[in-house]
Amino acid sequence: MGALVRFLVDAVKAIFRGGLLYWGWLAVLAAVIAIGVMNYGQQLEQGLIVTGMSDQISWGAYIANFTYLVGVAAAAVMLVIPAYIFNREDIKEVVLIGEGVAVAAVTMCMLFVTADLGRPERAWHLIPLLGRFNFPQSMLAWDVVVLGGYLFLNLTVPFYILFSLYRGKEPNRAIYFPGVVLSIFWAISIHTVTAFLFSSNVARPFWNTAVLGPRFLASAFTSGPALIVLALQVIDRFTDFKVKKQVIDVIALIIAVSLQINLFLLGVELFTEFYFPTEDSLSARYLFFGIGTHNTLVPWIWTAVGFNLVAVVILTIHPLRRTRTLLNGACVLSIVGVWIEKGMGLIVPGFVPTTLGEMFDYVPTRVEILVSLGIWAIGLLVFTLLTKVSLPIELAAQVRLANGKAGREGSAPKRGSA
Repeated sequence: MGALVRFLVDAVKAIFRGGLLYWGWLAVLAAVIAIGVMNYGQQLEQGLIVTGMSDQISWGAYIANFTYLVGVAAAAVMLVIPAYIFNREDIKEVVLIGEGVAVAAVTMCMLFVTADLGRPERAWHLIPLLGRFNFPQSMLAWDVVVLGGYLFLNLTVPFYILFSLYRGKEPNRAIYFPGVVLSIFWAISIHTVTAFLFSSNVARPFWNTAVLGPRFLASAFTSGPALIVLALQVIDRFTDFKVKKQVIDVIALIIAVSLQINLFLLGVELFTEFYFPTEDSLSARYLFFGIGTHNTLVPWIWTAVGFNLVAVVILTIHPLRRTRTLLNGACVLSIVGVWIEKGMGLIVPGFVPTTLGEMFDYVPTRVEILVSLGIWAIGLLVFTLLTKVSLPIELAAQVRLANGKAGREGSAPKRGSA
């Protein structure tokens, strides 16, 4: 118990220790969070009327961000598998950073759902054993289970590993490895269940497709690792923690393959929708070409497709992918492209036209945008604080490992000695 208390005290001390750049970053995040909270207060006071949503288009920017971030959370598995299943020591050094991204992403997912509720006090209905959970009949109940379970796994397993390293001990593989294996399957399940949440709406033909689940996973394994690549480079630049080049190369290859699969599945969808269009193709037509004067999303979706095509070219050609500047550009393009495609490009067309054939356009309001930015700032704050705690422990463990290797090599008899 004493070691646990010391660990928690030192973690708090690490959070409050940093230079001018660190405190400036926290100040910026705090300011954005404060603006988001004030606008959320306006939403609580006046209701969802202050958003661009309506009875016809009842999901908007909040659910778009939720859908995107579930994929970001699931993408941590792309580090967990090579680190713990294939025992890649270089990736094992950064896997906790990837799980920090997952924790921040799940936190934002829950906040975006809360913001979308309009009446947050009703959220207690989603709590198992307390509210009217309606499990297993409700797909939303399944989503709560998988997100809550995934958050628990990504908190407990890294906590045990960090606490063991803090005490100078090697983590017991027999204790944490079952949780690692479970988290791999759980990561796939959180995005699969989210896809089922959409595709089970048979009255929304735009979502009612069997490839929605594979598309969700492919896009998740594109944008999530892309965010991790950028985060690792920021950490490498501004801290003493150094990320090996081969780690970035492996993650970049994962992004390349995932983006290729994502674009292939998008092409399959487009062929199905437009080769022999039916009334069920109106949502896709609205998204890509517009219907009459209703063409709000057309420039956005073609921008997303263009971004993803440029990114996949850079990521597929090895010399380009290994050029750090081009790699970073491709990561940014794929992050933005997938966000548009899987966010607003997925949510809004599902409601247009309505089941009565009516046409409505949706544009997020200032309140929605500022609340969304505030939630993103909370996620970045969570990731920053988790990283601030974990990096010193990881660095100390690396030093101990290096000293141990040096000691063993120094004590070994020299070649040719008696």
